[in-house]
Amino acid sequence: MQDALKKIDRDIVYSLCQYGMSKVCEWGASVDGNLWRTTGDITDTWESMSGIGFSQIENAPFAKPGHWNDPDMLVVGWVGWGPSLHPTRLTPDEQYTHITLWSLLSAPLLIGCDLTRLDDFTLNLLTNDEVLALDQDPLGSQAVPVIKKGDIQVWKKKLADGTFAFGIFNLGKNSESFTLNFGDAGINDNVKLRDLWRQKNLGSFKNEFKAMIPSHGVVLIKTN
Repeated sequence: MQDALKKIDRDIVYSLCQYGMSKVCEWGASVDGNLWRTTGDITDTWESMSGIGFSQIENAPFAKPGHWNDPDMLVVGWVGWGPSLHPTRLTPDEQYTHITLWSLLSAPLLIGCDLTRLDDFTLNLLTNDEVLALDQDPLGSQAVPVIKKGDIQVWKKKLADGTFAFGIFNLGKNSESFTLNFGDAGINDNVKLRDLWRQKNLGSFKNEFKAMIPSHGVVLIKTN
């Protein structure tokens, strides 16, 4: 396929569907792959989505501009196969986690829902320009977890302008207060933070940032 595509005089996105087998992330770019599946098929459940999303760690070094790890399509909105569609079984907070994590991972954002049934909530999830910019950042760096404490995971992504984005995730069944220590996160003691989902400047913070993280939810912030 690589040889055949080289003979075509136009741009083509070459997606490899190896379901993560044979360590495709290690050789996908060498055969001109632009993206490659890293997992089996996703379903619209917390177990499937979180199991896939939070396991995308070892493949992080292989993500770069033009060559991406693909943890499968988005499962928000009306989803399913053929005529048997249904509203996603993910809760609103789980959907925020889904889009946030995929954006931090620099993953291809492949819409897998019925576009004729988009409601306002799903449209917001798919069109927040600041969250999309995080996914599309030209550096192409894939986030990795820098803190794991109980049910809380903090994933950090370096951006092309020298700033950082953090997803503070709560994998537990109860809302939890969490304090992000800047030293533990590897950033300066004094920073300005912005909430990307709410597109709101949060102000200046010294040494730490405190937030309430809902069950299966996330707070997505960026340094300025």
